[in-house]
Amino acid sequence: MTGRRDFLSQPAPENYVAGLGRGATGFTTRSDLGPARDGPSEDQIKEALAKRAVQLGLAPDKKKGKEDDTADDDDRYQDPDNETGLFAGGVYDKDDEEADKIWEWVDERMDRRRRQREAREKAEREEYERNNPKIQQQFTDLKRALANVTDDEWANLPEVGDLTGKNRRSKQQLRQRFYAVPDSVLAAARDANEMTTTVADDGMASSADRADGTMTNFAQIGAARDKVLKSRLEQASQSGGGDSVSGSSTSVDPQGYITSLNKMQMSEGLAQVGDINRVRELLQSVVKTNPNNALGWIAAARLEELAGKIVSARKTIDQGCQRCPKSEDAWLENIRLNHDSHNAKVIARRAIEANNRSVRLWVEAMRLENLPANKKRVIRQALDYLPESEALWKEAVNLEEDPEDARLMLAKATELIPLSVDLWLALARLETPENAQKVLNKARKAVPTSYEVWIAAARLQEQLGQGNKVNVMKRAVQVLAKESAMPKREEWIAEAEKCEEEGATVTCGNIIRETLGWGLDEDDDRKDTWMEDARASINRGKYETARAIYAYALRVFVNSKTMWTAAADLERNHGTRESLWQVLEKAVEACPKSEDLWMMLAKEKWQAGEVDGARLVLKRAFNQNPNNEDIWLAAVKLESESGNEEQARKLLEIAREQAPTDRVWTKSVVFERVLGNTETALDLVLQALQLFPSAAKLWMLKGQIYVDLGKMGQARDAYATGVKAVPKSVPLWLLYSRLEEKAGLTVKARSVLDRARLAVPKNPELWCESVRLERRAGNMAQAKSMMAKALQEVPKSGLLWVEQIWHLEPRTQRKPRSLEAIKKVDSDPVLFVAVARIFWGDRKLDKAQSWFEKALVLDSDQGDSWAWYYRFLCQHGTEEKRADVVTKCVLNEPRHGEVWQTVAKDPKNARKGTEEILKLVAAELEE
Repeated sequence: MTGRRDFLSQPAPENYVAGLGRGATGFTTRSDLGPARDGPSEDQIKEALAKRAVQLGLAPDKKKGKEDDTADDDDRYQDPDNETGLFAGGVYDKDDEEADKIWEWVDERMDRRRRQREAREKAEREEYERNNPKIQQQFTDLKRALANVTDDEWANLPEVGDLTGKNRRSKQQLRQRFYAVPDSVLAAARDANEMTTTVADDGMASSADRADGTMTNFAQIGAARDKVLKSRLEQASQSGGGDSVSGSSTSVDPQGYITSLNKMQMSEGLAQVGDINRVRELLQSVVKTNPNNALGWIAAARLEELAGKIVSARKTIDQGCQRCPKSEDAWLENIRLNHDSHNAKVIARRAIEANNRSVRLWVEAMRLENLPANKKRVIRQALDYLPESEALWKEAVNLEEDPEDARLMLAKATELIPLSVDLWLALARLETPENAQKVLNKARKAVPTSYEVWIAAARLQEQLGQGNKVNVMKRAVQVLAKESAMPKREEWIAEAEKCEEEGATVTCGNIIRETLGWGLDEDDDRKDTWMEDARASINRGKYETARAIYAYALRVFVNSKTMWTAAADLERNHGTRESLWQVLEKAVEACPKSEDLWMMLAKEKWQAGEVDGARLVLKRAFNQNPNNEDIWLAAVKLESESGNEEQARKLLEIAREQAPTDRVWTKSVVFERVLGNTETALDLVLQALQLFPSAAKLWMLKGQIYVDLGKMGQARDAYATGVKAVPKSVPLWLLYSRLEEKAGLTVKARSVLDRARLAVPKNPELWCESVRLERRAGNMAQAKSMMAKALQEVPKSGLLWVEQIWHLEPRTQRKPRSLEAIKKVDSDPVLFVAVARIFWGDRKLDKAQSWFEKALVLDSDQGDSWAWYYRFLCQHGTEEKRADVVTKCVLNEPRHGEVWQTVAKDPKNARKGTEEILKLVAAELEE
């Protein structure tokens, strides 16, 4: 067993100082025993470090001198970013690169895990807050509704009786003791702030003594207040950042006072200023501190004007003009304040004597004159001093009543100011057409960078009837590009719209034709850019400009069906029938394979009453697009609606032979069914199903035909076979279910819908039909349960939310439920219509109309939205508004909607137009 002590029991080494390696130094306190001692010296520290180095085997080479030891010791504390010696110029090999990539992969993985964790925690937190809303969130809709409460309703709110503490409060009031207030207390309170004025022997006004008999000297109070205000102003002047000795700086912004005083009215100014005397003293300090600042004098004068002291205001601004004789603003303010007096002209003369080159002062002096001759004399004197002022020349020309005198004056003006484009243009307008050309040529040479001169020249050519022969704008673009003065494309479009507004349509078209492609390369989205330009011009009501843009774009994109369609829409909405036909004729020539353009042209011809022209168009379309089913069906529709049933039947027979598609067969079946030939329609549908067994519409037609014939069993078999052949067809499942429900077999209908939801999962129509089935059967509890499942499966279906709001919620809960639905469903026209109906029921007609219009803007193809809006207008709208809605509905030709499709596809309504269908659907809608 060794006798060596453990480490903690060993004595400390000689000259040991705790924390020496961290830079600590030894110290002692009074509590230490013995005399105080200093820490180890520098030599002792170096010796201890050397011993420690020897023990660790890091002793330096003995051959090196003391300087080397010091250098090595310094190297240990060298900046690692500036490495030398062993680590200098290290090679970055593949292992280092691989290690860096591994660490980067680790960092990215950790960051990804962190982000996923944060996202999961955020989702959990949002889910928890949604399932456990705060009390204030539950009453958000009610608090929002308080914004619609009027002041009268607030004032008429009944008092709520507090019956719980009524007896307790009454007992407390009985316990309280009341004492009558003595008359002396009331008299003292009355006389507490009373002041009476008496005249003393020395003539000084003083107040009567109050309870203590003291006298109040208001003169001394005013003097003390002036001293305090003066000291504060001096402090402000010295703290403004300037010379504190001279006091020339100020922290008061005179411009700010002028701006604020300009906006003040007489009644509001005093209320905003508050104490007029305080502001007056402040502005007096401003003008005394810097008397050469005209803005301070103007502010002081306007303050006096607002205070109603017009004489004082005139004196103040006159002093300002004397101190600042070169300030235009001060003189103009002085003239304005004296405008109603005879001194205004004298002041104007003084102002011009001090500033004879001020255009504003000369113009103001001219306006002070009443006689035209005096006005001309003043403005001509001004031109003697300022012959190069464009504003003065314009004023002089405007004063001339004789066009010949004005022309001579403009000729002189253009000689003196050759760079003024406005003067050149004014002179050209007063000249004859021949001389105007010469004037514009001189203007073009004098101002080669002005595009206004070129536009004026183009308009002159149009007035002469040579706008289409002489293309001035082509030359203009070349010259302006050479001079590097070519405006932007947007500026050219603005100039074209200006020309259109002034009636120069030829110049408008020339500008667009020569400048629309400027600055655009082939790589740019020129097509989209030009279409956006045309739409912007249409929105501003500049249809000729938009027509020119489309004409230019169609020369570049001659085969663009989208561009031709947009041009046709412009002519349809804002042009004539002939112009529309011309555009469509050019369109079908440029795009002969586009059946849409052919049918558009045929439809326009047919709607205009030219049935033969429509037939000719379709014949040409057949030649360009043989065996095209769209053209075949368009021809059938044309003949059918024209009353040529036999011709339509023959066309369908030919189409079934040459273009045998399921759509052609479907139209054939529908055609015979509408005509009442049920047996023929059934025979056709049986033949079609042998060719196209996967066509869902054919199976639906087969079942509907059997229903029309009263053969419910065969209809059930048709639907049952159809859902097996086409299990993804939702309308087929719905027809099958409704057939069973109509037959009284609710259980069978429920089973059909269950199978349908398995075949087509997450379909809102099937879920909604299941809920309606239970509701119609009287199982409200089951309907609510089904709706809960449906909203879990399809939470963003507006159809389901509307079904719940209107049929499964009490009336008081419809509005909160609709707010919740809007938050979960981004944009759904069916939901918007439901919200409008809620406002309709609450008699908030403006909001209801707004939501109806939102639904129509969102989806104009929803026929039910149009029908609801029309029904609303029938009760609360004007005749003009109803007619406008009907017109827009006919133009949009809606094709979708639950009730709309049911009514429109009924064989009895096959020959009815959109307006008739709209009124039928509006009458069919249920509340």
